[in-house]
Amino acid sequence: MTKEFFAHPTAVIDEGCTIGSDTKIWHFSHIMRDCTIGRACNIGQNVVVSPGVMLGNNVKVQNNVSIYTGVTCDDDVFLGPSMVFTNVINPRSAVNRRSEYASTHVGKGATIGANATIVCGHDIGAYAFIGAGAVITKNVPPYSLWVGNPARQTGWMSEYGHKLIFDAHGLATCPESQQQYRLSAGEVTRIS
Repeated sequence: MTKEFFAHPTAVIDEGCTIGSDTKIWHFSHIMRDCTIGRACNIGQNVVVSPGVMLGNNVKVQNNVSIYTGVTCDDDVFLGPSMVFTNVINPRSAVNRRSEYASTHVGKGATIGANATIVCGHDIGAYAFIGAGAVITKNVPPYSLWVGNPARQTGWMSEYGHKLIFDAHGLATCPESQQQYRLSAGEVTRIS
């Protein structure tokens, strides 16, 4: 039986992993035990995927990203170069806190920009957009745009990654896809 994914010869893949077809794992990456990686993912150079991590289909992980135990990513997530997940709120070298790992869930289609930091225990909603260098210290609603340190919400994004401009009726149209969105009670939903 042949494997249905590509792994560069320098990649290390531990026993017990499930890796979907058409996934590519590049130079010097380490996929640790009991990970699940979906179909058509791209795992860049020097990436570490820690034990038990789950990545959906078509997840793009750019170079120099560590995805720690407790992180799950739905389909179509983009993790930018050198972005950071944490998994312990108050780490100390001399104190073992492996039983205190906090989880982080990244929703379908979300983008996390280069060098952003996601403090553990905070979820990223579907199609949210985290700008480069942002530091996330709270939950992020679906379709929201966050920038800065600490990050703050500065708008809303379409599923195609364009900032949405809502009219007086709370309606917006993505300039690329022509999909329409409604903003109501502080939440965005796609309506077409």
